[in-house]
Amino acid sequence: MSILALGLNHKTAPVEIREKVTFGPDIIAGALRSLQENPAVKETVILSTCNRTEVYCILNEEDHEPLADWISRFHGLPSDRVMPYLYSHFGLDAVKHLLRVSCGLDSLVLGEPQILGQVKAAYQTATDTGTTGKLLYKLFQHAFSAAKQIRTDTNIGNSPVSVAFAAVSLAKQIFSDLSEQTALLIGAGETVELAARHLSQNGIGRIIVANRTVERAHQLAAQFEGYAIALTEISNHLAEADIVISSTASPLPVLGKGTVESALKERKHRPIFMVDIAVPRDIEPEVADLSDIYLYTVDDMDEVIQENMRSREEAAEQAEEIIEHYVDDYMGWLRSLDAVELIQDYRGCAEQLRDEVMQKALQQLAKGKSPEEAIRFIAHTLTNKLLHTPSTQMRQAGFNGQIELLEAANTLFQIKKTDNKT
Repeated sequence: MSILALGLNHKTAPVEIREKVTFGPDIIAGALRSLQENPAVKETVILSTCNRTEVYCILNEEDHEPLADWISRFHGLPSDRVMPYLYSHFGLDAVKHLLRVSCGLDSLVLGEPQILGQVKAAYQTATDTGTTGKLLYKLFQHAFSAAKQIRTDTNIGNSPVSVAFAAVSLAKQIFSDLSEQTALLIGAGETVELAARHLSQNGIGRIIVANRTVERAHQLAAQFEGYAIALTEISNHLAEADIVISSTASPLPVLGKGTVESALKERKHRPIFMVDIAVPRDIEPEVADLSDIYLYTVDDMDEVIQENMRSREEAAEQAEEIIEHYVDDYMGWLRSLDAVELIQDYRGCAEQLRDEVMQKALQQLAKGKSPEEAIRFIAHTLTNKLLHTPSTQMRQAGFNGQIELLEAANTLFQIKKTDNKT
């Protein structure tokens, strides 16, 4: 049995690859069930965000190639289109990887908090689908506990650094005074909400929220005295926007080149700053070719983010130490499962011997033996049967010079007498 973490992320794959292997909310349950049909897979969780797609599995054997092929097949892609970007971690390395991911140490933005919520949601989806068990339950609970302790005991979350924060910081560089600007936020998820919060704190003039579910857009817009529209209304309001930040779960672009061209004409070519945080992308890449459009994707945010994360590096070192503790604890628990099985087998053998000896003692009583004789028979027989195999093995260990085995037996059975002198 082996623990596997298999996937790709912003470090190993460009956005045009990542967007092709995402598992959206509408397909992830089916993907989990499909993966569970593999006889090698005992438990599984799929984590899919704009910056990573990862599969966590408990396997019967240490072989990730069938699962790598499954990722390609599921998305209808040639294997050689995906394989070069994949990484795999087994055992202790897989455990450490999940903990680092959950704590934000493997994120585009060091220490960003949103990933923990995404990991929790991924685990909950897998649990609801029925693809998790005891081993992944314990592993993910360790990841959640480690993340909580790191947030409490280090300063890794004190600096407001995230993709949303980076987008707003870049907007401030382009428009020095945000109070005169209008921001159009497409989507109503956690990242967009965070962007709205940063914009509000920086004095944005007006906020428009566009979302597939207008009610959710109203809820978000109301927090920042903005107003809500449906996605289908974007073309009617795009010309009002100086800043566009988009992050939806749409499998297809929600903003095309033609719509943007029309908006620019209406604006008399006043520039628009756009940030497409979504994967798959919400804004057609060709929009970047238009004059007066400044379009950035999540990959473009990296340089901006680096300037805001120096204060987190020392905290990250402390976080790594905390993670090591949780990794050791989980691996120790995992190893203890072998001992539990051994103990159960040993107890089973002992109980079988007990029943056999007890049955013989009862037969002796039925034939007229005294209770004292029956008790002596039980004590003598059980002692001989229970000690026969350990005694034989220790004698052989002494003959072979296996001192470490004898020392282990001494620790296990506490054989040596203690000195009773006072």
